[in-house]
Amino acid sequence: MNQKKLLYIETFGCQMNDRDSEIMRQLLANAFEPTELINDADAIIVNTCSIRGKAEQKAYSLLGALRKRKKEKPELIIAATGCVAQQEGAKMLSRMPHVNLVIGPQNIYQLPDLFVETQRQGKGLVATEMVKSFRIPPFLPSIQDGHPYKRFVTIMQGCNNFCTYCIVPFTRGREISRKPEDILAEVNHLAAGGVKEVTLLGQNVNSYGNDHPVASRTGFAALLRKVAEIKGIERIRFTTSNPNDLSLELMRCFAELDKLCPHFHLPVQSGSNTVLKRMNRKYTIEHYLEKVATLREFCPGIALTTDLIVGFPGETDMDFQATMALIEQVRYHSAFSFKYSNRPPARACDFPDPIPREEKERRLAVLQQRLQEITLERNMEYIHGIHRF
Repeated sequence: MNQKKLLYIETFGCQMNDRDSEIMRQLLANAFEPTELINDADAIIVNTCSIRGKAEQKAYSLLGALRKRKKEKPELIIAATGCVAQQEGAKMLSRMPHVNLVIGPQNIYQLPDLFVETQRQGKGLVATEMVKSFRIPPFLPSIQDGHPYKRFVTIMQGCNNFCTYCIVPFTRGREISRKPEDILAEVNHLAAGGVKEVTLLGQNVNSYGNDHPVASRTGFAALLRKVAEIKGIERIRFTTSNPNDLSLELMRCFAELDKLCPHFHLPVQSGSNTVLKRMNRKYTIEHYLEKVATLREFCPGIALTTDLIVGFPGETDMDFQATMALIEQVRYHSAFSFKYSNRPPARACDFPDPIPREEKERRLAVLQQRLQEITLERNMEYIHGIHRF
């Protein structure tokens, strides 16, 4: 690995995966130059996502297609990383023996050593061990690699909520918050390089710092205030949040921090209390709407976006109509909406009363049609000057 070769990375899924791909590219920068041409690559990383069935299928489809390329170029290194890799582990190697490396999200920092080791041993390796003592190491991003003015900054990973449809706690592990000094060092580094906008990332940023000792704990609202003090940073965003952990202190930041963009992604998932309880979301619609009202008191023009799932096991037509009523009441600026799909080993896979595929598709079509109409109406408000920032 004395002469630089070419590295291709295909990323599926969320912003966390986007940031992980940046980190992996930087970790391998001493040996590999990035390329956008997959057929020219000497190493290919497929950074996978398993939060939805479609993303997992796409990742497996690409990995399968690389079998032919591996036969043509045996020295090619193929690595599968991300949540599907974590979930499948050694089973992925059995299913796709042409893959050299299967690496979980906690193990990406071992990537250079793993590349060397798989070449040395001449066989596939798996690195998916998750340990309670894991801490995200300090890591200063490359200024040259990435958008010149806006960047993602991971502040935590994992989740403790165990929503019954979700596998994040199984693939990303429990909540692990980075040290605030490491986060601030990274943002200062980016600001010094000309970056103007940062988006703070985590599976549930609202609970940032809860895993740190109480005596030295910095909560998310306090972290936002510290980031806002950094000279050169002009815009701050964050994602994503669980409504159950949304504090008054965080909501107040929208009124008091000029750098904080007036946008909040607040996933609701369903408008039905019955469905929310089965999802283990730990809040009611009434509780959720109180949070929405308070946010709008602090920031009247705030743009609200959300996530919605239709066809959850046992969802009745009345439950679905409750979701339709919710979007009329809140009038989201945009939303990510999905058909429910089983994601083993999430608990909902074993729930009774699955909704037929045709009915899930019908409900999703109805929901998305109305969401698109509301989004257009919201956008017209900006055109006509109803909202000014």
